[in-house]
Amino acid sequence: MSNNKNKDSFLKGALILGLAGIIVKIMGAFFRIPLGNLIGAEGMGYYQAAYPVYTLFLTLATAGFPTALAKLVSEKNAIGDHKGAHKIFKVSYTVLFITGLVAFCIFFFGADYIVNDIMENPGAYYAMMAISPALLFVPMMSSYRGYFQGKREMTKIAISQILEQFFRVILGLGLAYYLMNNYGPKLGAAGAIMGATIGAVASIGYLILVYLGQRKQRKYENEASAHFKDESVSRIMKNLLVVAIPITIGASVMPLVNMIDNVIVIRRLTEAGYTPGQALALFGQLTGLAMSIINLPSVVTISMSMSLVPSISESYAVNNKIKARKDTKTAIKVTLLIVLPAAFGIASLAGPIMHLLYPKEPAYVGTILLVLTPCIIFLGLIQTMNGILQGMGKPMVPVIALLIGMLFKVVISYTLTGIYEINVLGSALGTVTAYLVAALIEIIYIRKVMKVKFSPSEFIIKPLITVISMFIVVKLSYGFLFGILGNTLSTVISICIGAVIYGLVLIFIGGIKKEELLTIPKGDKLYRILKKFNLMK
Repeated sequence: MSNNKNKDSFLKGALILGLAGIIVKIMGAFFRIPLGNLIGAEGMGYYQAAYPVYTLFLTLATAGFPTALAKLVSEKNAIGDHKGAHKIFKVSYTVLFITGLVAFCIFFFGADYIVNDIMENPGAYYAMMAISPALLFVPMMSSYRGYFQGKREMTKIAISQILEQFFRVILGLGLAYYLMNNYGPKLGAAGAIMGATIGAVASIGYLILVYLGQRKQRKYENEASAHFKDESVSRIMKNLLVVAIPITIGASVMPLVNMIDNVIVIRRLTEAGYTPGQALALFGQLTGLAMSIINLPSVVTISMSMSLVPSISESYAVNNKIKARKDTKTAIKVTLLIVLPAAFGIASLAGPIMHLLYPKEPAYVGTILLVLTPCIIFLGLIQTMNGILQGMGKPMVPVIALLIGMLFKVVISYTLTGIYEINVLGSALGTVTAYLVAALIEIIYIRKVMKVKFSPSEFIIKPLITVISMFIVVKLSYGFLFGILGNTLSTVISICIGAVIYGLVLIFIGGIKKEELLTIPKGDKLYRILKKFNLMK
């Protein structure tokens, strides 16, 4: 397979998963808005009590196994050892089934103790019981997704994600409506959260059908790779854990820091002179409103990361460092093409966007969003580089980078949030610094170890010229239109104008080359259109 084909496949995989992620996000938003109206504040209290505990148990049950599985499967496939790849899947599936079963038993049989003695929220008992079966199915589902990720069959993962969310939303809302009307908020919350279990069953059902449909192909591939040495189960387990454990630690860092942030921010705000109610409102504006906007572009960059793990792993498995460098440069450049306009675009309209989405909130939420916007760039780069480093077999590097970054975060948040005039902006600046530090550590490591060179003109100067031009035009457009059309239409039109300006300036200054455009799915058609209008040579 040629370099261009391989490069195209990882970008195509990222696009497929990115589109699926956007659809899942939209369905998730559709779920949350009517759910609050259906089960009310009391029902949401029971729902919100059970769901984070489930997420914690799920993280512990699945750990970093799907990514580790994808990495090892892709390495085996790269050298033609399909039988070995399938054995890795079977071992991983067995481990995830056992961990899921243990997590389910603790969650199901310990629900009474958890809600009464730990959470002191006995009304959440039914919600806990309703979601507990998901701990049986989601780990098994993760093993199939990791297997297909390793084989670079991203469409199957995307369909399973959409199916999972579709059944979660439709049946979750349906059950919430029926049980709420007939039995009250406790069972209404249980019905809503049961959607997660039903969604997992639908997803794994689809993945099993696809897996069974590949039996003939798998049998042929296994016979063709019979000459490879059979690895022991203990050896496979060791290889899986070497990758999975650092990823699990890394995945635990952010939730842990967020928990610390919960304590630090509200306490420091009250020490600075805010009332508990004001402190809680400011914290809600930061975490519940502004950060939700900041995390939106990560749907695409997480997809890039998922697609990169098997691609880089394959290159390293066959010692093709040239292709690994090319994929790395392409991935980082495409990430910048996504996160830079997102960050500068949101920064240019931070106030108007927040007023459009949350008209009842004070204008200060726009300031919070503005301070947080650099996170979009650094977080996007971190997610992409995590995929590269995991593919390289260096999963501890992202963990160390994030831990160092989070130390900065805690110190800055604690110091600045206690100053009355800075308040929650201190926590926002701490988050920006944390992601900046982590991103710098990772990029320095990749440059040194992979010996990849990033042209300042290509990766810094041209992208900045493009987004600064867009920023200025968007600012001027909004200022001109606001007096005529008001906030809503002015914001929407300015965003559209910004997108057009970004694309045109990018092409005119040579920010994207012909060969890069051709590696993007449907890039050949886009190139022909641009060439027709003499916008590209």
